[in-house]
Amino acid sequence: MRGAIRKAGKLRRILPIHEKWWAKFDLLRILVRRDLEARYKGSILGNFWPLLNQLSQLLIYTYVFSVILKVKLNLKALPDNNFTFGLWLFAGLLPWIAFSGGLIQAASSVVSQPNLVKKVVFPLALLPLISIFSAFIESSFGLMALIVFVAVNSHTLPSTLALLPLIWLPQILLTAGLAYLAAGLTVFLRDIPQTLGVLLNIWMYLTPIIYPASAIPQEWRNWVFWVNPMTAIVEVYRDLVLVGEVKHWGEWGVASTIAIAVFFGGFWCYQRLRPGFADVL
Repeated sequence: MRGAIRKAGKLRRILPIHEKWWAKFDLLRILVRRDLEARYKGSILGNFWPLLNQLSQLLIYTYVFSVILKVKLNLKALPDNNFTFGLWLFAGLLPWIAFSGGLIQAASSVVSQPNLVKKVVFPLALLPLISIFSAFIESSFGLMALIVFVAVNSHTLPSTLALLPLIWLPQILLTAGLAYLAAGLTVFLRDIPQTLGVLLNIWMYLTPIIYPASAIPQEWRNWVFWVNPMTAIVEVYRDLVLVGEVKHWGEWGVASTIAIAVFFGGFWCYQRLRPGFADVL
């Protein structure tokens, strides 16, 4: 613990960031930790429940698509078997679970905290981020399990794992931008979380998560890759963890650009709507 504190102090001295932003970062870290502790407080397995939920989805989808429907893959880096399909499927589910779970929870982050909204000194911009980072951290348990499974299946680990932060950044920015927009609108339109759940179900099946991108008709494939940023995020995630080389740099660049635009657009809408939060709540 003391070593971590010393490292944090050195990082503060190196990075040219104002002290007030460090204070907000510390507050966000504390709130995320409290949120994670509160979710499974009193349960025996605690924070292992997210991993179990992710693994249960993995088993169900693997059985349906690999055993029953016999969907085949062609990954040179891994042997062709049902376990490989499960790894491929899990690698696509992880970023989606973090994205959809964080977004749905963040949509109600403002209306569920009226006491904090009415406190003038509380930075309301942090509220949607709490659920996003909590969901992201929960998905990291699944990522660690995935890396272990890949090592067991292929007896090696790709060096591209070191590039994972490159895909985490657009994923978090995209989620945060949509979360800011949804959280702000939910204060005035309480149907937003339910509508968001329906839209995310549709969005999931428009993204090649449980089926390979090669199954998409050729005339639609470019639209799915270049317009849907989650497609690029999922595919690059698989490139980094399973394949060992990035085959979708162009799509990653477009997805990152879209994510940045969505983030600033969503945050701008949130800031414009924020003065009315206290009056409505």
